This record gives sequence, C-alpha cells and structure tokens, in this order.
Amino acid sequence: MQTIKEYVQSNKDRFLEELFALLRFPSISADSKYKEDIVKTASFVADKLKEAGADKVEVCPTAGNPIVYGEKIVDPSLPTVLVYGHYDVQPADPLELWDTPPFEPTVRNGKIYARGAADDKGQFYMHVKAFEYMMKNNALSCNIKFMIEGEEEVGSAHLGDFVKANKDRLKNDVIVISDTSMISLEQPSIETGLRGLSYVEVEVTGPNRDLHSGVYGGAVANPATVLTKLIASLHDDNNHIAIPGFYDDVIELSKEEREALNKAPFDIEEYKADLGIDEVWGEKGYTSIERAGIRPTLEVNGIWGGYIGEGAKTVLPSKAYAKISMRLVPNQNSEKITNLFKKHFETIAPAYVNVEVKPHHGGEPVVTPTNSIAYQAAEKALEESFNKKPIPTRGGGSIPIVALFEKELNVKTVLLGFGLDSDNLHSPNEKYGIENYLKGIETIPLFFKYYAELNK
Repeated sequence: MQTIKEYVQSNKDRFLEELFALLRFPSISADSKYKEDIVKTASFVADKLKEAGADKVEVCPTAGNPIVYGEKIVDPSLPTVLVYGHYDVQPADPLELWDTPPFEPTVRNGKIYARGAADDKGQFYMHVKAFEYMMKNNALSCNIKFMIEGEEEVGSAHLGDFVKANKDRLKNDVIVISDTSMISLEQPSIETGLRGLSYVEVEVTGPNRDLHSGVYGGAVANPATVLTKLIASLHDDNNHIAIPGFYDDVIELSKEEREALNKAPFDIEEYKADLGIDEVWGEKGYTSIERAGIRPTLEVNGIWGGYIGEGAKTVLPSKAYAKISMRLVPNQNSEKITNLFKKHFETIAPAYVNVEVKPHHGGEPVVTPTNSIAYQAAEKALEESFNKKPIPTRGGGSIPIVALFEKELNVKTVLLGFGLDSDNLHSPNEKYGIENYLKGIETIPLFFKYYAELNK
C-alpha cells in the first residue's frame, strides 16, 4: 500500500494533465453559446469519476445545466460524506487582460493559469484524485457521494429542485466543499462562515431614444449621469450602506470574537502592494479583515450606457445600466435585502428618469460549527498535512447552496478550501498553485480517515 504522499508524487504529472484537460473546456454558465461545452465538461467529469472507482455515475439533466452524480458505498453502517463542487466557470472577459489564453492552461512560477483553475475545477478535482487513491489502496474509510453541478456561477438556479427530488439519494452525514481559500500554505485555515448574496440589475431610462448631446444636452437628463449619482448615494461618508433598514438584522460580533478574527496573519502593506493600491477603503470602524468577512457590502459589478466603441460619438444615451451585488452576513435575508434595495432605489430616483430594478439571484449567509466531529476531522487532517494547526476564518464570498443543503438535507458543511485570496478569482489571470492542488489531494484522505475514527 502506497502512502498518499508517495501516490501523489508518482502520479503528479498525470494529475496535472487531467486537470489541464478539464480546464480546456470553456464551461461558462452565464453565456448560452457555451451550452455544448457545458455538456462536454459534465461528460468528462462523469468519466473521471467512473475511472476513479465510483458507482452509479450519472449525468443528471435539469431544466438548466446537468449535474454529475456518483457514489461509492463501501458499508452502509459507515458515515457518508457528500462532496459538492461545480464545473462551470465565470466568463473570461476582458480577454485582452489575460497574459495567456484563459482556456489553455499555462504554468508560470508554480501556478496554473486558467479560468476555473481555483474556482472550482482545480479544487473539486482534488477530491476525484483523492478518491482514486483511496480506492486503489483500500483506504476509503467512509461512504462517498459526489454532486458536481454546472450552474454555481449563475446562482445554482436548478440545484434546489434536484436536491428536493433526490433527498434519499443524497442522504449523508456531512458535506465537504472545496471552493474556498486558506490563509497560506504556511498557515492553513478553515473558513467557518460565508456571506450571503443579493444580486440585482438596475436600468435607468431617460428620453425615448439616444439624442444628439449638442442639441439636447443640458435640457434633458442624462441617464448615465443620473445613474452614477444614484449609485454614489448608496454609501455615506463613512462608507456605510445608506439603504434604510439594511443593517436591521445584522448581528454584531462581540469584542472577543472580533479580536480572535483579527489574530489571523495579515500584512496590510503586502495586501496593498499585491493589489497595486495606495490605500484601503471600507466601512469606518472596522479592519480590512472584518470588512471582507463579517460586514455586509454593496458593490457595482458593471456599469454601462451610451456609446462605448472606438472613437467618439456625441450622444446623450436613452438608457444606462448597472449590475450590483450585496454581500450579506448571518441573520440577513437575501429576499428582504433585495426588496429594501428596490424600494430605496425607486424612491430616490428623480422624476426626470424612470428606474427599473431587476432581481437576479441570491443566497443566504451561513456559519458552520467549529465543535462538530467534521470540523475536528478537518482540523486534524490539515494539522497532519501542514504540520501546523489551522485557524478558523470567515469567508467573504458566497456559496448559496450551503444554506440550501442545511435546509433540505439537514446536514452541516465543512469548507475545506485550498485556494488563496490572491488567486484572481473571477478576474483575468486566474491561477491555482500546483502545490495547493497536490496538497489538497494529500489532505483529503486524512479527513476521511479522521472523520471515520471520530464517528466510532
């Protein structure tokens, strides 16, 4: 029997080549023209699960993109782990900012550069390879189920229906998700909470057509100008979100909890240098760690209107648009926040424009327990693998299905992520460290080992 370290070392080139093949599929869920690539990606994932040793592997159709399911039940009396991941990726735009093509994986300085490298292809594929090792070395100490979906980046619109219709098939004792980050390879960590999400699109309409800015400028309101003023008013001078009722349900952390959170290694100068900024920004009275993890936010994700092509066109646009996301903290509700935003934005709109707010998708914030057997197993696995005890952190991102799983399947989740905040998620030049990828494969079997032991 090979140890996991020996197995990874002797198979690392193959593990990388398989991941590269997966990364070459442009499985962009936000754009329907990639539908065929989505189907091909799902088929690839299913094939790799079968090769690794999974039974009952199926590409399950939904009203949207397919879900890949597979399982290996070694003994019904043993605990069952459900591994969740997603094979869909964000759009690669703007393409001109990529140093190398987004769907042609390239290795530079020990990092794999490709769209989806860290979010989430590289991270969920670690579980497939860890499963392969456990099967080949008779080391699978728990039952395992896989559910890899293709719509996470667009809100997992059809996952809820699938989960509700397959509760018996998905029955498990714990869900493990590797779609989050750790502090560093030198200091492992486990995320114990995620923010929720409310995502909307706003449309501001002025005149019934684009106008000549010389003939009409100064006499007719410009929707682009109005939109920017409306957006600017959504934060006050302390960078506090200025929507009435927005903070009503926010639970403030205690002084002790905040002090514990800020003990995580964090170099503000290194942070600024990495981002190429001279100063940080955020809600007054909170540290950067707190702003990015335990406080709600409102961000403009995109804004456009009028002429944006090459050269000049003196036009007063008829319409202007923006996409806005709000990250939510425990006890906030995405539907309530969406309604508060809609009411406020429509109320503050001046009479010389019309405003429409279109809700897009959302999800609820979650906190995962640190006193559970699953958390203890993850803690022991990381400590053995990294020779350093992991510390708990709060994640600033959102995985809406975590709350869905808890509601529908009545189980908690362990966020066993191996990415880094600096991996350029959702940005050009997304990357994932080869060492992170291989270290994840090494660590996952240890989680299964300790989870089984602690459940005896």
